[in-house]
Order: sequence, then C-alpha cells, then structure tokens
Amino acid sequence: MKVGFVSLGCSKNLIDTEIAIGHFKNNNYEIENDPEKADIIVINTCGFIESAKEEAINTILEMAEYKKKKCKYLIVMGCLVQRYYEELLKSLPEVDLFIKIDEYDKLWQKIEKLIKENKVEKTTTNTSKKITEIKPLPMPTYNEFYERIITTGKDFAYLKIGEGCSNRCTYCAIPYIRGPFVSRKMEEIIEEAKILANKGIKEIIIIAQDTTKYGVDIYGEPKLAELLQKISEIQEIKWIRFLYSYPEGITDELIHTVKNNEKICKYFDIPIQHISDKILKRMNRKTNKKQIEEITEKIRKEIPNVTLRTSLIVGFPGETQEDFEELEQFVEKAKFDKLGAFMYSKEDGTPAAKLPEQIHGNTKKSRYNKIMEIQQKVSNENLKRKIGQECEVLIENISFDGKFLIGRTKQDVPDIDGIIYIKNNNKQKIIDQFVKAKIVDVKDYDLIGELI
Repeated sequence: MKVGFVSLGCSKNLIDTEIAIGHFKNNNYEIENDPEKADIIVINTCGFIESAKEEAINTILEMAEYKKKKCKYLIVMGCLVQRYYEELLKSLPEVDLFIKIDEYDKLWQKIEKLIKENKVEKTTTNTSKKITEIKPLPMPTYNEFYERIITTGKDFAYLKIGEGCSNRCTYCAIPYIRGPFVSRKMEEIIEEAKILANKGIKEIIIIAQDTTKYGVDIYGEPKLAELLQKISEIQEIKWIRFLYSYPEGITDELIHTVKNNEKICKYFDIPIQHISDKILKRMNRKTNKKQIEEITEKIRKEIPNVTLRTSLIVGFPGETQEDFEELEQFVEKAKFDKLGAFMYSKEDGTPAAKLPEQIHGNTKKSRYNKIMEIQQKVSNENLKRKIGQECEVLIENISFDGKFLIGRTKQDVPDIDGIIYIKNNNKQKIIDQFVKAKIVDVKDYDLIGELI
C-alpha cells in the first residue's frame, strides 16, 4: 500500500511526522507524494493558534475528498487532535483514526490495528475537555528516531532535545497540549546526531520549545552549552545551530560556547514577545525590559558578528497605544537582524483569553503592519552593512536558468530567513557543498554574492 503524508505546523511537529514515515517505511509501505495515488493519507496537525487550526481542518477536509477515489484510510495525528479529540470525533466522521500526542508511544500499534484488522477505533475519553490542566506526556523511547526518515533534504535536519514547555506564558496553549518541559537524555541525543551525520547531514538544528531549559529537569542545571560542545565533536557535522532560547535562560557559559566554537552558528533566536514591562507581566514572561536590553547588549559585545532574531506579539489584551509605541521605538533602536511578529490569538483555556481589554482585530492588524514596516527598513540597513564581507555558504540549489547558485550562510535558518544568490558565471553545478563567497549586493531580505 502507498502512504502519503501532510505535515503542518512547526519543525518539532515535522520530526513527529518523520518518525511516522519511518514506521511505515520500516514495515514495507511505499511513500507516495501524490495524494491521488495514496491508499493511506496521514495528516500531522498543528493546534497552536486560530489560523493553524483553520489550516488543519481545511487540510483534513481536502484530503478526505481523496477517499472518494483511491484512498482507503485517513489518519489524523498531532496537536489539534490532542487538544480537540472529542470535538473532532463528532465533527469529522471521514477520519478513520485520530492519534493524540499522548498516544505516540502506541502510534504504530494503532495504525497496524486499523490497517491489518480494519478496525476503526473511535472511543471518547473526555481528555480534550481538560484544556486547563497541564499533565506530563509520556516521553517517546527515542529508538524510534533511528528509523526516522529525514524530509528536509541532504543538507540539514532538526534534532529535538526536549518535549513540552513549563514557562506558562498566559497566551500559549503549548503546555496544555504537550505538557511541561521534559528533556531527553544527552546520550540519546548524541547518538541520534551521529546517526544523522552518518547519513550525510551537514547541519544540525537543535530545537525545543525553550532550548535553554534543556537538562534542568533531569540534571539539575542547564546543559545546552555542554550538549552543543559534544555535538560539535562529531567530525562530519559542519554547522550547528539552536533555536528558541528564552532570554532569561541565556547564560555566560552558553554565550562563551557559541563564541568560541567554530561549528556553532553565531546566531541567537530570542523570543522576547514584547518590551513593555506591563505587557510582559500580563504575559507571565520571566524578564523585563531592562533585562532584555542587557542580554542583547551582552551577546553583541561578546560576539560582534552575531545574528539576533526575535519574535513579537502585537495586540495582546491591555496593550495601549503607549505600550505599542514603546515597542515601535524598541524595534527601531534594537535593530534585530531578523524579526517575526504575530497578532495575538485568543486561545481556549489560556489565562490571557479571560483578560479584559481584548484588542480589536483591525487594531492588531494595523500594529502588525507598522512593526513589519519598521523591521523591513532595519533589515535592509543591516544587510547593506554586509556588502563587501566574505562568508561561507552552503549551496542547496541552482536557479532555473543556471545563472545563480542558491544557498545559505551560517546566519540564515532554512525556510525562515533569507538566502544568498551567488552569480554562477562559470555555470558550475555545485549542490550540497560549501563555498566561499563575497557579498556584493542585497535584495529585500536576501543577499547577492560572487564566488571567491
């Protein structure tokens, strides 16, 4: 039988999808990219914010249409299922099997039962009604990762070092969906990194909801710096980066490790969400404006060539015009190299959903546009300062006409940040290789370079 997959949401979700693909491939199923030819379609859903939920439902309904043709089984897993299991059971009879995140340790048994015995399991458990209760989820036995099928190509792969989140930000549903933060054992992570390296992966991207919390729950202290150092000792790995490091967890040890290790990208992704102390407190964030300014200044002082990325939320309940203007001024002054903004999404069961002074949608949209306009100018100024610099580039593609090699520098996360176009005057077909380039121009959020 042929199996097709749709993976929605974040890179952490993508890893879960890759494990599921590995299960099917290990059991001699054929992976099929065209849903029209698939006997089984598996959708891994996101349930983080309203737009993600809408996308998930629309995708399920779209894939359900293929059951009128060749598709025999439609399987839906992931965050949306964990969060709204009961409701989905009632409203989507087209789906043959729903798999919650807390059932991932039995994932293949459930799928096998459906396919081999043709038994559709649809039992109600009332778990989705406990949205305000945070419970630990069973940590997968990471032997499953050894069968994981990498879907991101030959050059890079994500490596999950923990599950869930314990920060309890008032706007966020992730702790209710995936439970409190649970670290993986370091030896298991190192073993998986070696397996990825043996497959030819050149860049490892460390992910968790908050990577700076890694190790605290099982070792009694943060262990991210030590983990990065040990992964860097794997000879075949050329680049290492880590994403989502909350400002309060960035230690001197971590900064020094990034500074002094050539393999670790000089890149900090620091989600600060806002800069107004009043709003930060309402969000239940663990830092204030002064601390955020101090940590960004310290990183830049220690690592002058560092790239800083952040994410912001506009339109949080109670955000006054004065709060927003303070945020605008900060974005202009802080000059983050990369910045993403989101309009606040009112999520069921989260404390922020009950806060007074909810902001009108038009106001949120207006504020989002203003922030992104400011950042576009900041980004362009930052990129122009790179003209004349030399950098290492990982070539990942060639333009259709062959005139440009397309790649990324150490300062660019795949699928999130910009790319670099390198003039291919000699019509070389270099892919999956590292080259040296000189930056000669910029275009929007991308760089233009030439081979050295």
